[in-house]
Amino acid sequence: MSYDVTIFGIHLTLNPIAFTLPIGGGWDIYWYGIIIALGFMLAIIYGMKNATRFNVDTDKMLDVIIVTTPVSILCARTYYVIFDGVKLNSIGDFFGFGTSNGFSGIAIYGAVIGAFACGAIMCKIKKIKIFDMFDLAATAFLIGQGIGRWGNFMNQEAYGTFTGSNWFGMQSTRTITEMGEGLVHPCFLYESIWCIAGFFVLNHFSKKRHFSGEITLLYCIWYGFERAIIENLRTDSLFLWGPIRVSVVVSVILCVGAAFTLVIIRKKQKTAICDLDYTAMFEDEYADLDNNNKEIQEEQTDE
Repeated sequence: MSYDVTIFGIHLTLNPIAFTLPIGGGWDIYWYGIIIALGFMLAIIYGMKNATRFNVDTDKMLDVIIVTTPVSILCARTYYVIFDGVKLNSIGDFFGFGTSNGFSGIAIYGAVIGAFACGAIMCKIKKIKIFDMFDLAATAFLIGQGIGRWGNFMNQEAYGTFTGSNWFGMQSTRTITEMGEGLVHPCFLYESIWCIAGFFVLNHFSKKRHFSGEITLLYCIWYGFERAIIENLRTDSLFLWGPIRVSVVVSVILCVGAAFTLVIIRKKQKTAICDLDYTAMFEDEYADLDNNNKEIQEEQTDE
């Protein structure tokens, strides 16, 4: 199985299967899995190199990752099954046992929710400051997400509606089969670029954090804003009810909620700083008054 792809005028032939292991009747290893694993590995490397800067112990960080990773994958699958309305006749259907597609059908928001929920519990157990760990993870997430989206390209999925252009967009044998002739939005590319750019932005701000959890809030704003827009272009969205897309709802709540929280915290910080400055000035004024009173008393004594 391969796809003939044209993207921005460049012609390619893609095979989603990287190689096949001689196990049983043959075990196909997909580029999707390899690319996701690459993004995950680079995210961990970033975490290990920068853990100290986030006040996180490297060994404890790895303990959290070891437990959180499989939980996140299960949550990603669960999220997809719930909102896609997949009918499961057995536990084997959940994991894709006995099918040619294997473990397919996952959602990134399910993985993110699972990662933060399980991560919080593990941080409590390992006695790590939760929001320091979250800030480190949020920055690293964008590496994995930015690279991982190219797995969608190899599978020719996560694309959007027609662009209406004669040169801007992507077309493949799969998009033609499912949508007809015409160039479609390469949504995977939009998100990849946005996430990689977001990594550099968050990494920059992480070097001068104003409080623990600030980078996590910035991640929610950055990713939520993009996903709320791009999701409306996609043709494979999960729907909540009617035309309302699940990821759009989650993204808006995430972005607006994080932005509101960030503004409130920063305002409180500025107020606290102003209060400290005022107190210092107030004390100086009283100190001056005390000195003046002492001088007057000394003069009266001399007289």
